[in-house]
Amino acid sequence: MPVTISDVARAAGVSKSTVSRVLNTRGEVDAVTATRVREVMAGLEYVPRSGAVHLARGSSQVLGMLIPSLTWPWMGEVLQGVADEAEAAGYGLLLFTSAGGARSMAHFTTQFSARAFDGLLAIVPDGGLGAVTEMRRGGMPVVLIDDHGHHQPGLPSVATTNRAGGESAAARLHASGRRRPLVITGPARFGCVRERLEGFADTLPPALVCEGEFTWETGRTAVEHALAQGRHFDAVFAHNDLIAAGAMSAIRAAGRTVPDDVAVVGFDDLPMARHTEPPLTTVRQPMRAMGSTAAGLILARLRGAPLPDEPQVLPTELVVRESA
Repeated sequence: MPVTISDVARAAGVSKSTVSRVLNTRGEVDAVTATRVREVMAGLEYVPRSGAVHLARGSSQVLGMLIPSLTWPWMGEVLQGVADEAEAAGYGLLLFTSAGGARSMAHFTTQFSARAFDGLLAIVPDGGLGAVTEMRRGGMPVVLIDDHGHHQPGLPSVATTNRAGGESAAARLHASGRRRPLVITGPARFGCVRERLEGFADTLPPALVCEGEFTWETGRTAVEHALAQGRHFDAVFAHNDLIAAGAMSAIRAAGRTVPDDVAVVGFDDLPMARHTEPPLTTVRQPMRAMGSTAAGLILARLRGAPLPDEPQVLPTELVVRESA
């Protein structure tokens, strides 16, 4: 059986709390007692559990992260950015999703109550903002990643220039002579969707706007419906790369070519964007940088620095390939 803190306390003739104070190098233990405890630890070959040490110090050395789902296509890049920063600082990462609905959120709040993590990074799921806000009020440092365009006072966030991204997509299409774009959006409840559409429309008013989900099926269905209704369009601005890929599939199935008949611009710059046919022109979001920036803010807060009051906004970038 592994040696426990109780074994050390018994052999040294002290309480478990005294052993804990020695482990955590706190100054309440006299030098003679501390030396005896350390000698007993060495003799028993006691190895303290790092989790117990951290909790005794009032810190878990773990960051929590709440996300809607692992299936979001750009989630891996955001997570990698967070993990890189956490690992470099000696922190672990505890990941929660809301995929199980109320059951998942109940488990998440239980872990918060147990102080299983020192700071929280959140891509807030639908209906989850209240729980995150309560954690912030309870003293938990919180940073939102991609706050859907709804900045919350007291909840710092990291986002990207969605409006400027929409503008750059429109400028590219306008410069190539396109005048009747079909815009296929994600759900309008997301602030990023409204910002991308507004930025685009300020430069190149859409001939038609179709709302859907951030899926391949949305892109294909939107193009099929527009063609079936006899709507003329010479370009597609898709609010993510999956929508763009579905749109290009429907355009080809209708006997039209990209970009000669219809130019297509996506959003995100997922790895798949390089491998569509033709390779996709798209607006790149700095997804890994979003994760690393948010984690950096939390880690700085845990070292005593204040969290910023204003959102940290990272620039998007138009990546020109062959589809537009």
